[in-house]
Amino acid sequence: MEILPVIKSDPYLAPYAGAIWGRHEYYKLMEKRLTEGVGSLSDFASGYLYFGLHLTEESWIFREWAPNATAIFLIGDFNNWQKREEFRLQPLHDGIWEIILPKNAIVHEQYYKLLVEWMGGSGERIPAWARRVVQDENTKIFSAQVWNPQKNFIFKSKKFIPQKKPLLIYEAHIGMCSADEKVATYDKFRLKVLPRIAELGYNCIQLMAIQEHPYYGSFGYHVSSFFAASSRFGTPEELKMLIDAAHQMGIAVIMDIVHSHAVKNEIEGLGRFDGTPYQFFHGGSRRVHPAWDSLCFDYGKPAVLHFLLSNCKFWLEEYQFDGFRFDGVTSMLFRSHGLGEDFSNYESYYNLNQDGDAICYLTLANKLIHHLDCDHISIAEDTSGMPGLTRNIEDGGMGFDFRLAMGQPDFWIKYLKEVRQEDWKAGHIYWEMNNRRLDERTISYAESHDQALVGDKTIIFRLIDADMYWHMQRGDTTLLVDRGIALHKMIRLITATTMNGGYLNFMGNEYGHPEWIDFPRKENNWSYKYARRQWDLVDNENYLYRALWLFDKAMIELIKSVEHFNLLSNYKIWDNEADQVIAYRRGNFIFVFNFNGNKSFTDYGILTEQGKYIVVLNTDNPAFGGFGLTDDTIEHFTSPDDTNSLDNKHWLKIYLPAHSAIALLKQ
Repeated sequence: MEILPVIKSDPYLAPYAGAIWGRHEYYKLMEKRLTEGVGSLSDFASGYLYFGLHLTEESWIFREWAPNATAIFLIGDFNNWQKREEFRLQPLHDGIWEIILPKNAIVHEQYYKLLVEWMGGSGERIPAWARRVVQDENTKIFSAQVWNPQKNFIFKSKKFIPQKKPLLIYEAHIGMCSADEKVATYDKFRLKVLPRIAELGYNCIQLMAIQEHPYYGSFGYHVSSFFAASSRFGTPEELKMLIDAAHQMGIAVIMDIVHSHAVKNEIEGLGRFDGTPYQFFHGGSRRVHPAWDSLCFDYGKPAVLHFLLSNCKFWLEEYQFDGFRFDGVTSMLFRSHGLGEDFSNYESYYNLNQDGDAICYLTLANKLIHHLDCDHISIAEDTSGMPGLTRNIEDGGMGFDFRLAMGQPDFWIKYLKEVRQEDWKAGHIYWEMNNRRLDERTISYAESHDQALVGDKTIIFRLIDADMYWHMQRGDTTLLVDRGIALHKMIRLITATTMNGGYLNFMGNEYGHPEWIDFPRKENNWSYKYARRQWDLVDNENYLYRALWLFDKAMIELIKSVEHFNLLSNYKIWDNEADQVIAYRRGNFIFVFNFNGNKSFTDYGILTEQGKYIVVLNTDNPAFGGFGLTDDTIEHFTSPDDTNSLDNKHWLKIYLPAHSAIALLKQ
């Protein structure tokens, strides 16, 4: 048995070499099984070109896979939603059904569904491969829609290459991107929000809730129609225009793709599509996710792999997304869905609790994604720390480019909730920000949409609470606001500048959006008040929201000032627990943090390399809501240290105000 590189790089994996080898061999076996007779994995993952509704030169052709069906009829407003023989699908083979209709039988924007019959029952269903699904404003009923506009959208940006030097992600939700108390649109985002993202300097947008979902408040995570871009935000062409516009600005667009589960709905979704509970999903006790009340895909079925892999290729090819953030990866990897697991040792990853079929699917998906374009991006939302998740498939890994550093926001919440600031340990903070495998690229972040939801609190809300409603105006602050503004910047700066892969921010959090996210629901009288972003706050020069926004912009600019900032050497050069001061070096940058809320330090000495240093970023800058207690135009020259002369270290002496951090650059 060959020793795979993923094992060679981590001696602790040696006892599990057999399991890792077995997973790798199973992936290769499954790929061979799927592609035999069709060519490549990309050829196999082209189901969207065969299934669903398609217009040819002569006719409309519709195909569906429903192996348990005894009869299927196409119904819609073109036949008064009636079961008619001329709209009966014909069985082909392997559970595939087909109907060919004259070109004038149906037209653009008409509505349709399937009437599926099986032994002992029948039901209306939205086609599994439908590319356009809409909801009637009055009845609230969802239907598939014929979509054949006169002009197909043509992308102006022909070959876009994402910049990952490093990857700077702006996580966003189309529906809540407007200040208006209503569902926003793709066009609104393109015209009003996209320019803001470009101005801040982020080079990647991560869009949530794109796949169609019946319940708006699910944040897009209970998907019903996997091939349909949510129509509540606009048309397919408008989404393509958004992506094309981003590409022309040099910004990549990735999609939050949900392949970890599906909504239980039967009429809108895939639940009991052909009358069986197990067509796409597990049967028995594994069918329903115990925490999410949704359906769990059976990744061991070739037809399910065909559906999901085709879904990946569809979004990349049809909409030119630049990749995916795979949701709920931990839930996929483990039969327990990761519930109640602490993942405290290596045994946690090789104890027969793992779903080998899901691991195989994710490996195949990454193989496909990067085969289509080596510059595509794949990110795993994983809390388990599964070894090999971000290693190359050839090395025995699963092929993700990055894993979300989900422990970081959990750490910040715990620190803010449970630890008095007087007890904060700067060295511990630095360690937590760098706690990852050496061979693993991660996306660092202090908070995402998860921390902004009702039931949780954003960092700014935890720091300032009710004072943010009354004292966020320049010249009218409180001690709580001053502290909160300072720590908000410091938390982001140490999180972002210790990255080894990329950095993520959720829409509005960069300027400390003052309220949580709460989608319309019965309990809030179906209000959109908290499902929006108040951009007027950041546009007002008198508000400290503007100051936080300017700091975020300056921070991103600093990170982008050096190519491959994330790959710069990163090592601690000073850690004084009593002072609550930490300093670390990245390339020619030195970052110094004073987490002490009570003490400022004059001529604070840090041992580092000899030279001249200038301040390139200071959280205490008045433009960023600070007090301006230092003169950042002063050039700092090191002085020799006799006691450390053998190490050629010199003293860099600076003034460190309480609650502040500075970045210095060696000249």
